[in-house]
Amino acid sequence: MAAVRIDGKAHADELCARLAKEVAELAAKGVVPAIAVILVGEDPASQVYVRNKVRRAAELGIRSLEHRLPVSVSQEALLELVDRLNRDAEVHGILVQLPLPEHVDPQAVIDAIRPEKDVDGFTVQNAGRLAVGQPALVPCTPLGCLMLLKAHLGSLEGLEAVVVGRSNIVGKPMAQLLLRENCTVTIAHSKTRDLPRVCRRGDILVAAVGRPRFIRGDWIKPGATVIDVGINRISEGGGSRLVGDVDEASAARVAGAITPVPGGVGPMTIACLMYNTVAAARAQSGL
Repeated sequence: MAAVRIDGKAHADELCARLAKEVAELAAKGVVPAIAVILVGEDPASQVYVRNKVRRAAELGIRSLEHRLPVSVSQEALLELVDRLNRDAEVHGILVQLPLPEHVDPQAVIDAIRPEKDVDGFTVQNAGRLAVGQPALVPCTPLGCLMLLKAHLGSLEGLEAVVVGRSNIVGKPMAQLLLRENCTVTIAHSKTRDLPRVCRRGDILVAAVGRPRFIRGDWIKPGATVIDVGINRISEGGGSRLVGDVDEASAARVAGAITPVPGGVGPMTIACLMYNTVAAARAQSGL
């Protein structure tokens, strides 16, 4: 029996419908949630991501402020812009679109953002709060993955979860969120011995390695719920297409449920950015 396809776009639309009502309630009280987006350079993928984020914000009534800077911008000038946005009481969230040019230290820029405006959840302060179980702005992609898992499975308590990938953006915070839900969590990575055997332990398998179709169906526990975070563009059939980190064709014959690529985790990532922006606006306005 083929795996259930978890429709990330439908879940994202549902979340955004609820957020639109919250935004309207806040606006009635004189608070319009606002996010400042900083884009450095002309990277085509980054431009698409920013355009999608700005469009979604407009749909919800969230004010977005775009700051487009040349690829030659100095780190000092970028930090000055972040500082100015930090001090602007009408800006509730700051997002610096990655990647940044090689001459700019991305962590220095991220850590210059005030934690309460860090709607990407990337600052050391928010990462630390998540790790010790304190309230924090959580990175959008793992937050979206968690929402999809809970919507599909209900309680995650007692389930064995395997996260393939250990990045600060997805792998590590994903593991922390799953631990918070009382899962038994394994983080696997490029140095893991017998990775297929480790993957087959997971009632939940989260793939976040950035390698197209890396995880095959025979790596998956029968009936497992598979969350595919990967977005990889490959050449195929004389054109190009987006595929995930999981070989969906073989995985769908084994898994109980799987997120497709595209249309799975991606829409939830943007929806969760809006979620964090609204939460930041509420917190900063005391509402």
